[in-house]
Amino acid sequence: MTAEDPTATDPGWVDEVLFAGHPTDVCLRLPEPVDRATLHRLVTDAQDRLTTAGLRPGGAAALRLPPSLAYVVNLLATWRAGGQAILLDHRLTDHEVDRALARLTPQVVVAPVRTGGGALKIFVDVTEGVTRYADRPAVSGHAVIQLSSGSTGPSKVIGRTAADLVAEVHRYTRIDGVALPGERIILLPSMVHVLGLVGGLLYGLHAGVELVPPERLSGDAVLAAISAGTTPATVLGVPFHIGLLASTRPAGPLPQLRRMTTGGELVPAAVARAFTDRYGVPLGNMYGMTEVGVIGTDLYGSHRPSIAPAPGIQVRESGGELWVSCPASPYVGLSDPTRWSDGWLHTRDAGTVDEDTGLVTVRGRLDSQVSVGGMKVDLTEVEATVAELTGVAAAVVVWDDGITAYVQPDGPLSEETLDKLLAERLAGYKRPRALHLLDQLPRTTTGKLVRSTDALRSAVTP
Repeated sequence: MTAEDPTATDPGWVDEVLFAGHPTDVCLRLPEPVDRATLHRLVTDAQDRLTTAGLRPGGAAALRLPPSLAYVVNLLATWRAGGQAILLDHRLTDHEVDRALARLTPQVVVAPVRTGGGALKIFVDVTEGVTRYADRPAVSGHAVIQLSSGSTGPSKVIGRTAADLVAEVHRYTRIDGVALPGERIILLPSMVHVLGLVGGLLYGLHAGVELVPPERLSGDAVLAAISAGTTPATVLGVPFHIGLLASTRPAGPLPQLRRMTTGGELVPAAVARAFTDRYGVPLGNMYGMTEVGVIGTDLYGSHRPSIAPAPGIQVRESGGELWVSCPASPYVGLSDPTRWSDGWLHTRDAGTVDEDTGLVTVRGRLDSQVSVGGMKVDLTEVEATVAELTGVAAAVVVWDDGITAYVQPDGPLSEETLDKLLAERLAGYKRPRALHLLDQLPRTTTGKLVRSTDALRSAVTP
């Protein structure tokens, strides 16, 4: 086994890739510092508990834990025991969890027996319990199983091997603009999902970057986490977090703040401008998917809205759709050539690849291209126009027997006013035929706006 080619059941890659630093180096600050020696001891203890409960090499452990030290410890312990980690977002309902467990049949389930801290805590204090579930091997040879965000439909079951994870960690080390050894990542996204898991936790452990989750999910708490240390800090988050910081006024200079890097949805231009005007640091963009991790980046904000493919990643355009190199299908129990075929992942994202520069421009979901009276309309353009209007906090535009906009106001706003504003900015055939104002647009557990027409219709109060 080598770090470049580990197998799912060989635990050596965890120590070699993630625990190679000095034992006294601080790797987590919660807010108390956790050094590598302490983390290693906690992982070893958790590994004993998991194996005692029934986890065996080639088996699986389902982790239904909120962001916490317990989550980190049990994740690493599962891998060191030669097991597959099934990551279940703690915000899923019991019904959703039961369906996932019945399909994936883990040998053990790790869940809280006690949780401390308020609803806005990013990392919470958890006492976990381990229960036996099934005496079966894992459903696949992947090291980690994740569920897709479900922003456009039912979640997919996605598997990544240990080799996939190690390759992505090494990919991060070659990206210009990531946090460097001895620096800090102010970690905002969930570590159940790929950006927080690999771009935050695994890369931080491998590279010697200190991970600092703010105490609470608020702009002031994020700024406090930045200013609490003297080393350079990169904020890692999603567009929601950019808006949070853009609306927060710092009490004083923040010389430690190096940049913010965002993944997830496309960042509205107005939100990007508000952030950079306020903080004067680069707002980096990262494009990735659960299936393959980071695909491309623009961490200096110099190519927005385009990105450069990440090292070792190939991106091509086929019929207006972006395809990404992916040696094997990442889907568990799914054989769908419209999603993956012949070493290429079909992203379902519309985009272009510049032949001269290689830069990739993501245009939004492929199904955002519609025809109205013979005229082609990009719903992404319409949505961006709506979202940038004064008085609009967020917007989703879908095709539902016509262009339909669901809008979350930011203050007083009427449908009549909204329609007049759009009439000034969009050609008649591009304007939404239906406008729905909602107090809160539905979001996935990762904070992405839901784009399922059924879910959006259900959110409208009769």
